[in-house]
Amino acid sequence: MRWPEAFLAHARAHPLAALGLGVGLLSVMALLAQSTVRLLGGEATLALRYAMLGGAAGFAATALGALPALVLRGIPQKLEDSLLGFAAGMMLAASAFSLLLPGLAAAAVMLGHKAAAAAVVVFGMALGVLLMLGLDEFTPHAHDQSGPCGPGHERCGRVWLFVFAIALHNLPEGMAIGVSFAQGDLGVGLPLTTAIALQDIPEGLAVALAMRAAGFSAPLAVGIATLSGLLEPLGALLGVGLASGLAVAYPIGLGLAAGAMIFVVSHEVIPETHRNGHQTPATLGLMAGFALMMVLDTALG
Repeated sequence: MRWPEAFLAHARAHPLAALGLGVGLLSVMALLAQSTVRLLGGEATLALRYAMLGGAAGFAATALGALPALVLRGIPQKLEDSLLGFAAGMMLAASAFSLLLPGLAAAAVMLGHKAAAAAVVVFGMALGVLLMLGLDEFTPHAHDQSGPCGPGHERCGRVWLFVFAIALHNLPEGMAIGVSFAQGDLGVGLPLTTAIALQDIPEGLAVALAMRAAGFSAPLAVGIATLSGLLEPLGALLGVGLASGLAVAYPIGLGLAAGAMIFVVSHEVIPETHRNGHQTPATLGLMAGFALMMVLDTALG
């Protein structure tokens, strides 16, 4: 079956996910279109510069984390689950302290009403969840444990299925970096970027080792894991564009990035860390990551 036919058949079988993908993509395109003029006109250049530097930091951290896979075929599963739990904790705390709270504060100043501010941020979160739900359902990709999924996955090579899986994971992180710098505020963007870069190190190693375990050569596994980090500066460019236009786009964009990141943590990372019977060390790692991010946000914010 050709990919368009497979996509349509999948959409008929999963109408709610298809609707979510459509609404999420249209909303992102609308937010991006209304801010593109500002970016092309030379406005928000400081925010764009910060966002690209933040995205580059995420890329460098991913590459650094992947490098040990050139000589390592694997690490103890308990250690890997603990490291991924640590990354999940940092992502959850970053979503709360560096995305949702600044979004609520910004919306409250704009609207002068806390309930309306919460509604705006929750609307952004819903858009982020709809976008990631649709992308996860309709993008052909593969995971080390669950295998291939998505319409047309049988027409894609194993390498591309892993690439798409990594892309779904890294894109919201890059978007979060871009959105956090959309107002040129280092107090919002710096703690978030630091947290994402730190958790990208064990994440990059886990991706490279998973590909090695799946039978890929060491150079190919490290190369693909490293290149996956390019999704972070690309996502940062998208994120700063999403939130740099109308004033209300900023808290919506913060909510969108938070919703996307929380979705990834709950849908992908935490289940992966609990799959092998190491729930306790993974949970302790999550708490350590959450606490570290809270400290970073206090110290750098």
